[in-house]
Amino acid sequence: MKLAKRARVQAQWCERLGSPLYADLIARAADDIAAEGPLHALLMDPSAHPLKDLPMLRLMGSAHRLALTGRAPELASSYAAGDADAAWQALLALARDRPDDLRERLNAPVQTNEVMRCGPLAAGFLFVARETGLPLRLLEVGASAGLNMRFDLYRYETGRGAWGPPESPVRLTGFWKDGDPPYDGDVAVIERRGCDVEPVDPCTEEGRITLLTYVWPDQRDRVANLRGALALAPGVPAPVERAGGVEWVERELAALPAGAATVVFHSIVMPYLPHEEQQAFAAALTHAGERATADAPLAWLSMEHGGEECELRLTLWPGGEQRLLASCGFHGRNVVWVA
Repeated sequence: MKLAKRARVQAQWCERLGSPLYADLIARAADDIAAEGPLHALLMDPSAHPLKDLPMLRLMGSAHRLALTGRAPELASSYAAGDADAAWQALLALARDRPDDLRERLNAPVQTNEVMRCGPLAAGFLFVARETGLPLRLLEVGASAGLNMRFDLYRYETGRGAWGPPESPVRLTGFWKDGDPPYDGDVAVIERRGCDVEPVDPCTEEGRITLLTYVWPDQRDRVANLRGALALAPGVPAPVERAGGVEWVERELAALPAGAATVVFHSIVMPYLPHEEQQAFAAALTHAGERATADAPLAWLSMEHGGEECELRLTLWPGGEQRLLASCGFHGRNVVWVA
């Protein structure tokens, strides 16, 4: 069965990305789907649209939301204890006895504003600041809640240097694997704005719950850093407009202000765009880059699929030179800096 096969692939990725709890639960879910158990009945219901993007993460997010909001206390307690057996029994009971509760969020998009991605992204921003000698104007596509636009509020600690406010509640550690990070400079951010087709407001309770829903509960450092970023968000505005990437960047890049480096950036966004939209997006940036000057440069910083997992790439205008800055994991770990 196609859905069971997709579930097993997702379980393997959860294991690889450091969530043994979700790897275990999704593998069991695959077996239940193959055996036409309660999860098969839930997910094969036409209203669930099971073969959309990331069906297992949508299922697990639906269940996690019930746990976070007090509607599934048995699941919440098993997550807190890291008890995979108890968590499976609680999840199976939800699918069998309360399928409508799980269906409430099955069609909601997976919104992961992964703060750990700021590890490689911050290094990229510092690199642009050093190359241009200018403050940054940040424009994020697929920004979700805009937490990564607030990268300079977070603390980065590696064996080869540290950067960021020492007192920050967001502490990124253990993410740097090799190469010398450009953490010997400083950066000023004069503007932060983003777009997303389904933006999340991190300054509301609904927005906070939505973001926590999609963080895997056994990854305690990810949960802690997300909560820290949510606590900091109200102090630094970073509005996210409901809009598609192509039309938004065309409008935002109609003029490149002098005295600042405009940085368009995104992380794990391209797989969700049709090929034609990806091409139009690249064309819009290239067209804007032709108008860039030394006093009004344009940078395109992307953290997208490449190599083993992801590559951090930079195109800088004027000139349009393309560079590979680093390789890294989907969640921003295992950074190998090559620039």
